This record gives sequence, C-alpha cells and structure tokens, in this order.
Amino acid sequence: MELLGVDIGGSGIKGAVVDTTTGKLLTERVRIKTPQPSTPQAVAATIKELVETIGYKGPVACGFPARVINGVVLTAANIDKSWVNVHVENMLSKELGTDVYVANDADVAGLAEMCFGAGRNEMGKVLIVTIGTGLGTAMFFRGELLPNFEMGHIILNGDDAERYCSDSAREKLDLKWKEFGKRFNEYLNRIEFLVQPDLFILGGGASKKFDKFSDRLSVGSARVIPAETLNLAGIIGAAMYCERRLNEKVQSKSKSSS
Repeated sequence: MELLGVDIGGSGIKGAVVDTTTGKLLTERVRIKTPQPSTPQAVAATIKELVETIGYKGPVACGFPARVINGVVLTAANIDKSWVNVHVENMLSKELGTDVYVANDADVAGLAEMCFGAGRNEMGKVLIVTIGTGLGTAMFFRGELLPNFEMGHIILNGDDAERYCSDSAREKLDLKWKEFGKRFNEYLNRIEFLVQPDLFILGGGASKKFDKFSDRLSVGSARVIPAETLNLAGIIGAAMYCERRLNEKVQSKSKSSS
C-alpha cells in the first residue's frame, strides 16, 4: 500500500508517502519544525501543513513522542503537557478530514527496523532504543511488538535517563562522543539487568554516529548494533502502522457482517 507516515518529534515533524511492501519512500521527506509551545492545536496545524505540502489524500498514521493507548495520550515528556488525556486520533482526524491513527513513536520506528532494517529475521528478545530528543524504546519478542514498553525514563544516577544520555543531553552538556558512549553504556547495562534482551538495536539521530561511541559499549551477553533505517524509521513505521490499523478495520467489518 502507498500510505503517508508522519514522525512527530520534539524538534521536528517529518513525513513522506511510503510503499509499505518495500519500505521505500515514494515522495520527498518533508520536515517542519515542531512548534513551540507544542500544544495540540499548534501540532495539528503543522501536521495539516505537512500533509498539504506533500499533496497527499488518504488515511494517515503518526508516531507520537508519548505513551498512546486507545488513541489517548497518557504522557508528555517531550511535548507540551496539555497533550495529556487528549484523544489524539479523534482530534487529528477532525483536523485533517481523514482517518488518522497514532502510536508511540519508538514502537512505530521499531516496526520499520524489524521488517526492513537490522531486526530482520531476529526472533529473540529485541530492544530497540531511539536516541534523539529523548530515549524511546520498543520491545519485540519472536518478532511481535510489546507496545508502550517505556524504558527511556528509568532512573539512572539519580535522574531521568533521558536527561543523562539522550542525544539532546549530549548536546546540552557538550559531551564528546566517547564521554557520551560511557554514559550510554551505563544505561544499556541497567536495561540489560532489568529485561535481559538478546539484542539491542540503536536508532534515532545519534545512531548515525555509532562508530564514534561504539567502542565504549560493553554489555553482558546481548549484542549491540546500529539501526539501518536510521531517521526514516519513524516515517516508514508509521505507514506500516497505518496499514495494520486499516487491515484490522476491514477484518472487524468482515466479522460483524458474517
């Protein structure tokens, strides 16, 4: 299917039309700065602008930087606090005049990475960590997603892990990549102790510099590798999530009519 995927981040909102069979982008990737403050009304207007710029008409899915359950935003670490308890799917559907589906941004990025990236054919316990404005995590077991597996906010050295070793923390603290790698290694070791994954896949903006800090990473038995879909994961995964939701809708109608 050819569907529009939107990746809503703390600093930018990005989107493109994706061929969900191949994971290839069919249009140019469009990026618009996330409005500040990132209120529901401002973000909705920006997404509408992005969709109109691409010239797309049809259902849309968004990866959102928060825990989203049954279409409702439950957390707001890297977006305006006014999002909490907003039914984001209903609001965006009304704004865009089409069906809009929303899921956690790390979860949708994980879908792309497991299908088209470094997670292909991995059937063990895989934890994908997106390193950007915050730390997003997505857990897969035997290829299936465990949604809203939020491990970016564990307490590490007395603080939220995001404020200790996200890419924005690296920039704010002006850390060299080796210093960042040492901090991030503490995070990986803590996560390994808690959930014992077989594989860590590191995505997000910082993953493009994996070779600059990989020699500082040393965990127990888990492998640590960089993502392959990189900054496109959120867009590709959102389009895949859209396809899933559309298929579920068709199946639900089929069951109700039988």
